[in-house]
Amino acid sequence: MKTHVVKENSMLRQKDMIAEHFRELARAKESGRKVVYTFVPGNLTELLLAFDCLPVHPEINALQSGMRKLSGEYIAEAERHGHSEDVCTYVKCDIGMLLKGNIGPTGEKLPEPDLLLLSYTGCFTFMKWFELLRERYKCPVAMLHVPYQADGTLEPSMIEYVVEQLRRELIPKLEQITGKRYDEGRLAGFLAASARAEEDLVWVLESAKHRPSPIDAYFGGVYYIGPLFTAFRGTQAAIEYYRELREEVAERMRRGLGPVTPEGELEDERFRLVVEGPPNWTHFREFWKMFYDERAVVVASTYTKVGGTYDRGFRHDPNRPLETLAEYCLGCYTNLNLPSRVEMIARYVKEYAADGFLVNSVKSCNSFSAGQLPMLRRIEELTGVPGAFIETDLVDPRYFSAANVKNRLESYFQMLAQRAPAARAEALAP
Repeated sequence: MKTHVVKENSMLRQKDMIAEHFRELARAKESGRKVVYTFVPGNLTELLLAFDCLPVHPEINALQSGMRKLSGEYIAEAERHGHSEDVCTYVKCDIGMLLKGNIGPTGEKLPEPDLLLLSYTGCFTFMKWFELLRERYKCPVAMLHVPYQADGTLEPSMIEYVVEQLRRELIPKLEQITGKRYDEGRLAGFLAASARAEEDLVWVLESAKHRPSPIDAYFGGVYYIGPLFTAFRGTQAAIEYYRELREEVAERMRRGLGPVTPEGELEDERFRLVVEGPPNWTHFREFWKMFYDERAVVVASTYTKVGGTYDRGFRHDPNRPLETLAEYCLGCYTNLNLPSRVEMIARYVKEYAADGFLVNSVKSCNSFSAGQLPMLRRIEELTGVPGAFIETDLVDPRYFSAANVKNRLESYFQMLAQRAPAARAEALAP
Protein backbone atom coordinates (compact mmCIF):
# COMPACT_ATOMS: atom_id res chain seq x y z
CA MET A 1 0.00 0.00 0.00
CA LYS A 2 1.31 3.41 -0.93
CA THR A 3 2.07 5.78 1.92
CA HIS A 4 0.98 8.77 -0.17
CA VAL A 5 -2.82 9.10 -0.44
CA VAL A 6 -4.11 10.39 -3.77
CA LYS A 7 -7.13 12.71 -3.53
CA GLU A 8 -9.29 14.63 -5.96
CA ASN A 9 -9.53 18.41 -5.66
CA SER A 10 -13.14 18.06 -4.53
CA MET A 11 -12.04 15.76 -1.69
CA LEU A 12 -9.52 18.35 -0.50
CA ARG A 13 -12.11 21.12 -0.70
CA GLN A 14 -14.62 19.04 1.25
CA LYS A 15 -12.02 18.38 3.94
CA ASP A 16 -11.38 22.12 4.28
CA MET A 17 -15.12 22.86 4.47
CA ILE A 18 -15.67 20.35 7.26
CA ALA A 19 -12.60 21.52 9.19
CA GLU A 20 -13.88 25.10 9.05
CA HIS A 21 -17.27 23.93 10.33
CA PHE A 22 -15.62 22.30 13.36
CA ARG A 23 -13.59 25.45 13.98
CA GLU A 24 -16.83 27.44 13.89
CA LEU A 25 -18.36 25.01 16.37
CA ALA A 26 -15.42 25.50 18.71
CA ARG A 27 -16.15 29.26 18.62
CA ALA A 28 -19.95 28.89 18.93
CA LYS A 29 -20.26 30.05 22.53
CA GLU A 30 -18.13 33.14 21.88
CA SER A 31 -20.08 34.02 18.73
CA GLY A 32 -23.42 33.43 20.43
CA ARG A 33 -24.61 30.80 17.96
CA LYS A 34 -26.78 28.00 19.27
CA VAL A 35 -25.74 24.38 18.71
CA VAL A 36 -28.14 21.57 17.80
CA TYR A 37 -27.13 17.91 17.95
CA THR A 38 -28.98 15.93 15.28
CA PHE A 39 -28.52 12.94 12.96
CA VAL A 40 -27.86 12.67 9.22
CA PRO A 41 -31.00 10.73 8.14
CA GLY A 42 -33.88 13.21 8.04
CA ASN A 43 -31.74 16.13 9.18
CA LEU A 44 -33.42 19.54 8.99
CA THR A 45 -30.35 21.59 8.15
CA GLU A 46 -32.23 24.33 6.27
CA LEU A 47 -34.56 24.93 9.21
CA LEU A 48 -31.59 25.10 11.59
CA LEU A 49 -29.85 27.59 9.29
CA ALA A 50 -33.01 29.70 9.22
CA PHE A 51 -32.56 30.08 12.99
CA ASP A 52 -28.78 30.61 12.62
CA CYS A 53 -28.00 27.36 14.49
CA LEU A 54 -24.95 25.16 14.00
CA PRO A 55 -25.52 21.39 13.66
CA VAL A 56 -23.45 18.61 15.20
CA HIS A 57 -23.93 15.05 13.90
CA PRO A 58 -22.90 12.41 16.46
CA GLU A 59 -22.63 9.61 13.89
CA ILE A 60 -20.28 11.80 11.80
CA ASN A 61 -18.12 12.27 14.89
CA ALA A 62 -18.05 8.47 15.27
CA LEU A 63 -17.13 7.69 11.67
CA GLN A 64 -14.40 10.33 11.70
CA SER A 65 -13.06 8.80 14.90
CA GLY A 66 -13.02 5.45 13.11
CA MET A 67 -11.05 6.85 10.18
CA ARG A 68 -8.62 8.50 12.61
CA LYS A 69 -8.08 5.16 14.44
CA LEU A 70 -9.55 6.50 17.70
CA SER A 71 -12.83 4.61 17.78
CA GLY A 72 -11.43 1.46 19.43
CA GLU A 73 -10.28 3.49 22.43
CA TYR A 74 -13.63 5.32 22.65
CA ILE A 75 -15.64 2.09 22.40
CA ALA A 76 -13.56 0.52 25.15
CA GLU A 77 -14.22 3.56 27.34
CA ALA A 78 -17.98 3.24 26.79
CA GLU A 79 -17.87 -0.48 27.59
CA ARG A 80 -15.97 0.25 30.81
CA HIS A 81 -18.96 2.42 31.74
CA GLY A 82 -21.35 -0.47 31.25
CA HIS A 83 -22.37 -0.36 27.58
CA SER A 84 -22.85 -3.81 26.03
CA GLU A 85 -20.74 -5.23 23.21
CA ASP A 86 -23.96 -5.62 21.19
CA VAL A 87 -24.83 -1.90 21.25
CA CYS A 88 -24.42 0.05 18.00
CA THR A 89 -20.74 0.98 17.78
CA TYR A 90 -21.60 4.50 16.59
CA VAL A 91 -23.32 5.02 19.94
CA LYS A 92 -20.44 3.60 21.99
CA CYS A 93 -17.86 5.55 20.01
CA ASP A 94 -19.75 8.82 20.50
CA ILE A 95 -20.33 8.17 24.21
CA GLY A 96 -16.68 7.21 24.67
CA MET A 97 -15.57 10.34 22.82
CA LEU A 98 -17.82 12.41 25.11
CA LEU A 99 -16.40 10.75 28.22
CA LYS A 100 -12.85 11.48 27.07
CA GLY A 101 -13.42 15.20 26.51
CA ASN A 102 -15.47 15.41 23.27
CA ILE A 103 -12.53 16.58 21.18
CA GLY A 104 -13.37 17.04 17.50
CA PRO A 105 -11.20 16.26 14.46
CA THR A 106 -9.49 19.68 14.55
CA GLY A 107 -8.29 19.04 18.12
CA GLU A 108 -10.80 21.51 19.59
CA LYS A 109 -13.54 20.66 22.07
CA LEU A 110 -17.06 20.39 20.67
CA PRO A 111 -19.63 22.65 22.35
CA GLU A 112 -22.45 21.22 24.43
CA PRO A 113 -25.84 21.22 22.69
CA ASP A 114 -28.53 23.82 23.23
CA LEU A 115 -31.03 21.38 21.73
CA LEU A 116 -31.13 17.66 20.93
CA LEU A 117 -33.13 17.21 17.71
CA LEU A 118 -34.22 13.77 16.61
CA SER A 119 -36.04 14.27 13.32
CA TYR A 120 -35.99 10.67 12.09
CA THR A 121 -37.09 7.79 14.28
CA GLY A 122 -36.78 4.86 11.87
CA CYS A 123 -33.82 3.70 13.93
CA PHE A 124 -34.86 2.85 17.50
CA THR A 125 -31.21 3.12 18.55
CA PHE A 126 -31.26 6.84 17.78
CA MET A 127 -33.89 7.36 20.49
CA LYS A 128 -31.84 5.48 23.09
CA TRP A 129 -28.74 7.37 21.98
CA PHE A 130 -30.42 10.71 22.61
CA GLU A 131 -31.70 9.50 25.98
CA LEU A 132 -28.07 8.98 26.96
CA LEU A 133 -27.11 12.43 25.68
CA ARG A 134 -30.07 14.04 27.45
CA GLU A 135 -28.92 12.54 30.75
CA ARG A 136 -25.51 14.07 30.19
CA TYR A 137 -26.45 17.53 28.92
CA LYS A 138 -29.82 18.30 30.59
CA CYS A 139 -30.87 20.39 27.59
CA PRO A 140 -34.20 20.61 25.70
CA VAL A 141 -35.12 17.73 23.39
CA ALA A 142 -37.28 17.79 20.25
CA MET A 143 -38.32 14.47 18.79
CA LEU A 144 -40.44 14.02 15.68
CA HIS A 145 -42.38 10.83 15.15
CA VAL A 146 -41.82 9.98 11.48
CA PRO A 147 -44.12 7.22 10.15
CA TYR A 148 -42.47 4.21 8.56
CA GLN A 149 -43.18 3.62 4.87
CA ALA A 150 -44.60 0.17 5.57
CA ASP A 151 -46.38 -0.16 2.21
CA GLY A 152 -43.85 1.82 0.21
CA THR A 153 -45.95 4.93 -0.34
CA LEU A 154 -46.07 8.42 1.10
CA GLU A 155 -49.63 9.28 2.08
CA PRO A 156 -50.76 12.94 2.42
CA SER A 157 -51.79 12.19 5.99
CA MET A 158 -48.22 11.16 6.84
CA ILE A 159 -46.85 14.44 5.49
CA GLU A 160 -49.47 16.46 7.37
CA TYR A 161 -48.65 14.54 10.56
CA VAL A 162 -44.95 15.48 10.38
CA VAL A 163 -45.69 19.09 9.36
CA GLU A 164 -47.92 19.46 12.43
CA GLN A 165 -45.04 18.30 14.63
CA LEU A 166 -42.70 20.78 12.96
CA ARG A 167 -45.14 23.59 13.73
CA ARG A 168 -46.07 22.56 17.28
CA GLU A 169 -42.97 20.76 18.55
CA LEU A 170 -39.81 21.90 16.81
CA ILE A 171 -40.27 25.48 15.64
CA PRO A 172 -41.39 26.76 19.09
CA LYS A 173 -38.33 25.17 20.69
CA LEU A 174 -36.02 26.71 18.10
CA GLU A 175 -37.66 30.09 18.73
CA GLN A 176 -37.20 29.60 22.45
CA ILE A 177 -33.51 28.67 22.42
CA THR A 178 -32.49 31.25 19.79
CA GLY A 179 -34.80 34.16 20.60
CA LYS A 180 -35.58 34.42 16.86
CA ARG A 181 -38.95 34.23 15.13
CA TYR A 182 -39.63 31.62 12.47
CA ASP A 183 -39.08 33.21 9.04
CA GLU A 184 -40.57 31.03 6.30
CA GLY A 185 -39.15 33.24 3.55
CA ARG A 186 -35.63 32.75 4.90
CA LEU A 187 -36.20 29.00 5.11
CA ALA A 188 -37.41 28.98 1.48
CA GLY A 189 -34.16 30.62 0.40
CA PHE A 190 -32.08 27.86 1.99
CA LEU A 191 -34.33 25.21 0.43
CA ALA A 192 -33.86 26.72 -3.04
CA ALA A 193 -30.09 26.57 -2.56
CA SER A 194 -30.39 22.93 -1.48
CA ALA A 195 -32.28 22.00 -4.63
CA ARG A 196 -29.52 23.48 -6.82
CA ALA A 197 -26.82 21.46 -5.05
CA GLU A 198 -28.98 18.31 -5.09
CA GLU A 199 -29.33 18.54 -8.85
CA ASP A 200 -25.56 18.51 -9.32
CA LEU A 201 -25.06 15.66 -6.83
CA VAL A 202 -27.52 13.48 -8.73
CA TRP A 203 -25.71 14.26 -11.99
CA VAL A 204 -22.43 13.18 -10.39
CA LEU A 205 -23.86 9.94 -9.01
CA GLU A 206 -25.50 9.08 -12.32
CA SER A 207 -22.25 9.69 -14.22
CA ALA A 208 -21.35 6.15 -13.09
CA LYS A 209 -23.66 4.83 -15.83
CA HIS A 210 -20.86 5.79 -18.23
CA ARG A 211 -18.15 3.26 -19.16
CA PRO A 212 -15.67 3.55 -17.65
CA SER A 213 -17.28 5.06 -14.60
CA PRO A 214 -15.49 8.32 -13.72
CA ILE A 215 -16.39 7.88 -10.04
CA ASP A 216 -16.59 5.25 -7.34
CA ALA A 217 -20.12 5.66 -5.95
CA TYR A 218 -19.42 3.95 -2.61
CA PHE A 219 -15.96 4.79 -1.35
CA GLY A 220 -15.59 7.98 -3.38
CA GLY A 221 -19.28 8.64 -2.87
CA VAL A 222 -18.63 9.08 0.86
CA TYR A 223 -16.77 12.27 0.04
CA TYR A 224 -19.31 13.46 -2.51
CA ILE A 225 -22.30 13.22 -0.17
CA GLY A 226 -20.54 14.80 2.82
CA PRO A 227 -21.45 18.48 2.39
CA LEU A 228 -25.05 17.82 1.31
CA PHE A 229 -25.80 15.27 4.00
CA THR A 230 -24.38 17.30 6.89
CA ALA A 231 -23.93 20.97 7.73
CA PHE A 232 -23.79 22.58 4.29
CA ARG A 233 -27.08 21.83 2.57
CA GLY A 234 -28.77 25.13 1.82
CA THR A 235 -25.52 27.12 1.69
CA GLN A 236 -23.67 28.87 -1.10
CA ALA A 237 -20.63 26.78 -0.16
CA ALA A 238 -22.56 23.63 -1.09
CA ILE A 239 -23.67 25.10 -4.42
CA GLU A 240 -20.06 25.96 -5.29
CA TYR A 241 -18.74 22.58 -4.10
CA TYR A 242 -21.16 20.56 -6.21
CA ARG A 243 -20.68 22.77 -9.24
CA GLU A 244 -16.93 22.23 -8.99
CA LEU A 245 -17.39 18.50 -8.41
CA ARG A 246 -19.66 18.19 -11.44
CA GLU A 247 -17.14 19.98 -13.64
CA GLU A 248 -14.35 17.75 -12.30
CA VAL A 249 -16.31 14.55 -13.01
CA ALA A 250 -17.46 15.78 -16.44
CA GLU A 251 -13.83 16.33 -17.43
CA ARG A 252 -12.90 12.84 -16.26
CA MET A 253 -15.76 11.42 -18.28
CA ARG A 254 -14.73 13.43 -21.36
CA ARG A 255 -11.21 12.03 -21.12
CA GLY A 256 -12.42 8.45 -20.55
CA LEU A 257 -10.81 8.24 -17.10
CA GLY A 258 -11.76 5.96 -14.22
CA PRO A 259 -12.19 7.06 -10.61
CA VAL A 260 -9.46 8.48 -8.40
CA THR A 261 -8.65 6.22 -5.43
CA PRO A 262 -6.15 6.58 -2.56
CA GLU A 263 -3.84 4.23 -4.51
CA GLY A 264 -4.08 6.31 -7.69
CA GLU A 265 -6.34 6.37 -10.70
CA LEU A 266 -8.19 3.12 -11.38
CA GLU A 267 -7.49 2.11 -14.96
CA ASP A 268 -9.05 -0.58 -17.13
CA GLU A 269 -12.33 -1.05 -15.27
CA ARG A 270 -12.94 -4.79 -14.87
CA PHE A 271 -16.00 -5.22 -12.63
CA ARG A 272 -18.98 -2.95 -12.00
CA LEU A 273 -20.74 -3.44 -8.66
CA VAL A 274 -23.69 -2.16 -6.67
CA VAL A 275 -23.16 -2.17 -2.88
CA GLU A 276 -25.75 -2.32 -0.08
CA GLY A 277 -24.83 -1.21 3.44
CA PRO A 278 -22.43 1.31 5.04
CA PRO A 279 -18.65 1.10 4.64
CA ASN A 280 -16.27 0.05 7.37
CA TRP A 281 -14.54 3.19 8.66
CA THR A 282 -11.68 1.79 10.77
CA HIS A 283 -10.06 0.15 7.71
CA PHE A 284 -11.59 2.36 5.03
CA ARG A 285 -8.53 2.65 2.81
CA GLU A 286 -7.60 -1.03 3.17
CA PHE A 287 -11.19 -1.99 2.31
CA TRP A 288 -11.18 0.27 -0.77
CA LYS A 289 -7.83 -1.15 -1.90
CA MET A 290 -9.33 -4.66 -2.05
CA PHE A 291 -11.62 -3.37 -4.81
CA TYR A 292 -8.87 -1.34 -6.46
CA ASP A 293 -6.60 -4.40 -6.69
CA GLU A 294 -9.34 -6.26 -8.59
CA ARG A 295 -10.12 -3.20 -10.76
CA ALA A 296 -13.65 -3.24 -9.36
CA VAL A 297 -15.67 -0.02 -9.37
CA VAL A 298 -18.80 0.55 -7.32
CA VAL A 299 -21.22 2.26 -9.70
CA ALA A 300 -24.13 2.67 -7.25
CA SER A 301 -24.68 2.25 -3.52
CA THR A 302 -27.48 2.51 -1.01
CA TYR A 303 -25.28 4.16 1.62
CA THR A 304 -25.06 7.31 -0.47
CA LYS A 305 -28.86 7.59 -0.17
CA VAL A 306 -29.01 7.45 3.62
CA GLY A 307 -29.13 11.26 3.77
CA GLY A 308 -31.53 11.67 0.85
CA THR A 309 -32.94 9.60 -2.02
CA TYR A 310 -32.47 12.38 -4.54
CA ASP A 311 -32.00 10.09 -7.52
CA ARG A 312 -35.59 8.92 -7.01
CA GLY A 313 -36.69 12.44 -7.91
CA PHE A 314 -36.88 14.20 -4.55
CA ARG A 315 -35.73 17.82 -4.36
CA HIS A 316 -36.31 20.26 -1.54
CA ASP A 317 -39.12 22.57 -2.69
CA PRO A 318 -38.95 26.21 -1.53
CA ASN A 319 -42.62 26.68 -2.45
CA ARG A 320 -43.71 24.13 0.19
CA PRO A 321 -41.16 24.66 2.98
CA LEU A 322 -42.49 22.53 5.83
CA GLU A 323 -44.12 19.94 3.59
CA THR A 324 -40.86 19.35 1.73
CA LEU A 325 -38.97 18.93 5.01
CA ALA A 326 -41.55 16.35 6.08
CA GLU A 327 -41.21 14.48 2.78
CA TYR A 328 -37.44 14.48 3.20
CA CYS A 329 -37.69 12.90 6.69
CA LEU A 330 -40.14 10.30 5.41
CA GLY A 331 -38.02 9.39 2.40
CA CYS A 332 -34.79 8.32 4.12
CA TYR A 333 -33.40 5.07 2.70
CA THR A 334 -33.70 3.24 6.01
CA ASN A 335 -37.32 4.43 6.30
CA LEU A 336 -38.17 2.44 3.16
CA ASN A 337 -39.61 -1.06 3.49
CA LEU A 338 -37.64 -4.07 2.26
CA PRO A 339 -39.50 -4.44 -1.08
CA SER A 340 -38.74 -0.78 -1.84
CA ARG A 341 -35.06 -1.32 -1.05
CA VAL A 342 -34.98 -4.45 -3.21
CA GLU A 343 -36.59 -2.53 -6.09
CA MET A 344 -34.04 0.26 -5.75
CA ILE A 345 -31.02 -2.08 -5.77
CA ALA A 346 -32.40 -4.17 -8.65
CA ARG A 347 -32.94 -1.00 -10.65
CA TYR A 348 -29.36 0.09 -9.95
CA VAL A 349 -28.04 -3.28 -11.15
CA LYS A 350 -29.87 -2.89 -14.44
CA GLU A 351 -29.49 0.86 -15.07
CA TYR A 352 -25.79 0.91 -14.18
CA ALA A 353 -25.05 -2.35 -16.06
CA ALA A 354 -23.53 -3.94 -12.95
CA ASP A 355 -21.78 -7.31 -13.10
CA GLY A 356 -22.73 -8.07 -9.50
CA PHE A 357 -23.87 -6.64 -6.21
CA LEU A 358 -22.41 -6.87 -2.73
CA VAL A 359 -24.03 -6.71 0.70
CA ASN A 360 -21.75 -5.38 3.43
CA SER A 361 -23.67 -6.45 6.51
CA VAL A 362 -22.72 -4.30 9.46
CA LYS A 363 -22.79 -6.20 12.75
CA SER A 364 -24.15 -3.45 14.96
CA CYS A 365 -26.49 -1.58 12.56
CA ASN A 366 -29.94 -3.14 12.56
CA SER A 367 -31.40 -0.37 10.40
CA PHE A 368 -29.32 -1.61 7.49
CA SER A 369 -28.67 -5.25 8.32
CA ALA A 370 -32.16 -6.54 9.11
CA GLY A 371 -33.45 -8.53 6.15
CA GLN A 372 -30.35 -8.28 4.00
CA LEU A 373 -30.05 -12.00 3.21
CA PRO A 374 -33.64 -12.28 1.90
CA MET A 375 -33.02 -9.06 -0.02
CA LEU A 376 -29.93 -10.57 -1.63
CA ARG A 377 -31.82 -13.66 -2.81
CA ARG A 378 -34.70 -11.61 -4.19
CA ILE A 379 -32.36 -9.25 -6.09
CA GLU A 380 -30.64 -12.24 -7.64
CA GLU A 381 -34.03 -13.50 -8.81
CA LEU A 382 -35.03 -10.14 -10.28
CA THR A 383 -31.76 -9.37 -12.05
CA GLY A 384 -30.10 -12.69 -12.82
CA VAL A 385 -26.91 -11.17 -11.41
CA PRO A 386 -25.05 -12.95 -8.58
CA GLY A 387 -24.71 -11.31 -5.18
CA ALA A 388 -22.10 -11.62 -2.44
CA PHE A 389 -22.29 -11.19 1.32
CA ILE A 390 -19.57 -9.98 3.68
CA GLU A 391 -19.67 -8.85 7.31
CA THR A 392 -17.80 -5.97 8.94
CA ASP A 393 -18.73 -3.19 11.36
CA LEU A 394 -18.97 0.58 11.36
CA VAL A 395 -16.25 1.72 13.76
CA ASP A 396 -15.27 -1.25 15.94
CA PRO A 397 -11.86 -2.47 14.72
CA ARG A 398 -12.44 -5.84 16.43
CA TYR A 399 -15.05 -6.73 13.82
CA PHE A 400 -13.03 -6.17 10.67
CA SER A 401 -11.16 -9.27 9.60
CA ALA A 402 -9.10 -8.16 6.61
CA ALA A 403 -8.12 -11.72 5.64
CA ASN A 404 -11.70 -12.97 5.78
CA VAL A 405 -13.11 -10.04 3.80
CA LYS A 406 -10.33 -10.26 1.22
CA ASN A 407 -10.81 -14.02 0.75
CA ARG A 408 -14.54 -13.63 0.22
CA LEU A 409 -14.09 -10.79 -2.24
CA GLU A 410 -11.40 -12.61 -4.20
CA SER A 411 -13.62 -15.70 -4.48
CA TYR A 412 -16.51 -13.56 -5.64
CA PHE A 413 -14.45 -11.74 -8.25
CA GLN A 414 -13.09 -15.05 -9.56
CA MET A 415 -16.66 -16.24 -10.01
CA LEU A 416 -17.60 -13.02 -11.82
CA ALA A 417 -14.57 -13.39 -14.10
CA GLN A 418 -15.54 -16.96 -15.03
CA ARG A 419 -19.13 -15.90 -15.60
CA ALA A 420 -18.30 -12.85 -17.74
CA PRO A 421 -17.88 -14.56 -21.17
CA ALA A 422 -21.18 -16.44 -20.81
CA ALA A 423 -22.98 -13.31 -19.59
CA ARG A 424 -21.68 -11.31 -22.56
CA ALA A 425 -22.73 -14.02 -25.02
CA GLU A 426 -26.19 -14.13 -23.48
CA ALA A 427 -26.52 -10.35 -23.75
CA LEU A 428 -25.56 -10.46 -27.45
CA ALA A 429 -27.88 -13.34 -28.31
CA PRO A 430 -30.88 -12.44 -30.55
